[in-house]
Amino acid sequence: MALVGPGCVNFRDVGEWMDTIAGWGALPRRRLLRGGRLEDVDAARSIGHPGTIVNLRRGADPSRLAFGATPHHHPIANDLEVYRTSDAGVRRWLRGILLDFAGPIVRYPVMVHCTSGKDRTGVVVATLLTILGAPNDAIVGEYLLSDGEVEESWIRGALAGIGDPDRTFKGVDLEVVRRRLRG
Repeated sequence: MALVGPGCVNFRDVGEWMDTIAGWGALPRRRLLRGGRLEDVDAARSIGHPGTIVNLRRGADPSRLAFGATPHHHPIANDLEVYRTSDAGVRRWLRGILLDFAGPIVRYPVMVHCTSGKDRTGVVVATLLTILGAPNDAIVGEYLLSDGEVEESWIRGALAGIGDPDRTFKGVDLEVVRRRLRG
């Protein structure tokens, strides 16, 4: 199922879709938004009026794309395969993102995006949903909503690599992340 907000591919409210797909309502609506590049977005309302924008692309978003939101930039090196979440480099990248979610400067809703809103964004969203305790089948279903080349085996492999997030991401206050995501 392809979802396109005005100018943003694969845009969706993750909480809304998790509730719709799986009846899993532990993530409220308007807390976590996801999508692709923002260059063609003309207004904050098109992407849910985010309070924070987390850019996962190598290049920084132009300042005009902040839409009054607090920007966070978390690029990942090209030589790292984001679905290999057992890789130390990928885990460091995810840990940095999670530290932002645990920090005091994140305003909700949070918009997480990369170029097409499926690979880097998919892994980050899957990680956050895992931390919240979402069932793996629901996480996979949410990921497979993305348009473009997506494979169930890729995201299942990423979930397996994450394992127990409390052990994988020691040093990040995941209770704070959970509490803030749940509102």
